[in-house]
Amino acid sequence: MSRLNLGTGGAVATMVASASVNQAGAALAARAFPAIGPAGVVAIRQLAAAAVLLPVARPNLRRMTWSQWWPALLLGLVFTVMNISLYTAVDRVGLGLAVTLEFLGPLTIALCGSRTPIDLVCAVVAGIGVYVLVRPGPSTDVAGLSLGLLAGACWAAYILLNRLIGARLPGLQGPAVGTAVAAVLYLPVAVVILAQGRFTVTALAYGLGAGVLCSVVPYAADVVALRRVPARFFGLVQSVHPMLAALAGAVILGQVPAAHVWAGIVIVVCTNAVAVAVAGTRAARLPEPLLARPEPS
Repeated sequence: MSRLNLGTGGAVATMVASASVNQAGAALAARAFPAIGPAGVVAIRQLAAAAVLLPVARPNLRRMTWSQWWPALLLGLVFTVMNISLYTAVDRVGLGLAVTLEFLGPLTIALCGSRTPIDLVCAVVAGIGVYVLVRPGPSTDVAGLSLGLLAGACWAAYILLNRLIGARLPGLQGPAVGTAVAAVLYLPVAVVILAQGRFTVTALAYGLGAGVLCSVVPYAADVVALRRVPARFFGLVQSVHPMLAALAGAVILGQVPAAHVWAGIVIVVCTNAVAVAVAGTRAARLPEPLLARPEPS
């Protein structure tokens, strides 16, 4: 039991550190938007991440089976859509709001992990939190909010795929392959921006920093954490992301959230905590055979 607690505590520390680095990197990346736009930042980020992860993980592509290939390819597509959706949302509605909307992905994972009457209550409260957060009106940036929600759907897919890949491929091979796929898809974007002469030293520095802080560090940390804790618990600890994003946006970008934004963030985060706690309590009461995870095919 002490070893289990130690492993869980280490996983929590890893996830919190990963989230802090991730949101700081996202805030720094936003500083490059005026020069190369969100797509340019994502392109540099993916190329930098692939350049670091591939030599480190050294995946043996020729020996990978289809059961290993397909989740890695899907992960690459998820990276492609998630990053551009989030960064475009950050550019339109700000870092704190965009990341909170993205956080609805892990919250959905938490709600799906339990089937009790309180789940419905949590879903309703989460909806109230989102309403308070965005305060819809004539001037609401619907496109920016929609992109934040799309990033959330991708984050949910990322959690499930990364856990599956962690069981099928050793080390960082899965994220390395997925990152390489996303880098190839964004290579034309980098070529076009380079041809337009829009790359500056500062923009490159921010983009490369985002590649390390938002891709290399979190992907590695998440693979390690998801091997030690269930996906629902992972979703709970991810509650720190909206808070850290709002703080990073305020400190690095000068985006001080309004009172209603803070209120919405707190409601969504607390809802997630309750949903995951209920799901975990129910799972703990199940007989051991029902809790056993099937071996990967």
